[in-house]
Amino acid sequence: MMNRIILSIFAVGLCFSVGHALQCYKCDICFLDLFYNKFTCADGDQCFSGVGKAAGVLDIKTKGCLKVTDCNKTTTTQFPSISNATIYSLTKTCCSSDLCNAAPGLSRLSILHLALATLTTAFMTKVLV
Repeated sequence: MMNRIILSIFAVGLCFSVGHALQCYKCDICFLDLFYNKFTCADGDQCFSGVGKAAGVLDIKTKGCLKVTDCNKTTTTQFPSISNATIYSLTKTCCSSDLCNAAPGLSRLSILHLALATLTTAFMTKVLV
């Protein structure tokens, strides 16, 4: 009797673990590491964070779900009518736990700059008004 109970609990647990889909943050083009949606990936997909350069100058970021075979690769998008000029290149790095593609926290230096800008704005508002 005890063996059946243990076997039943194991079977139920196995069903839940097999059916669990990965949760990832998703944004097609991420700005300021602030605007993300949570998204449920398809079976066999992993979370990814993509980092690259547009026109060789502008930093771009993207996040979402990706097939495992496309992970950890750099892709290049070209514009064919301009003699195959590269528009942007993007490296997508994958991870395999829920919400693992989160944005890094603000560094202390960024927080210091933000606080200084806020104080300066408050001071200038008081002086000018």
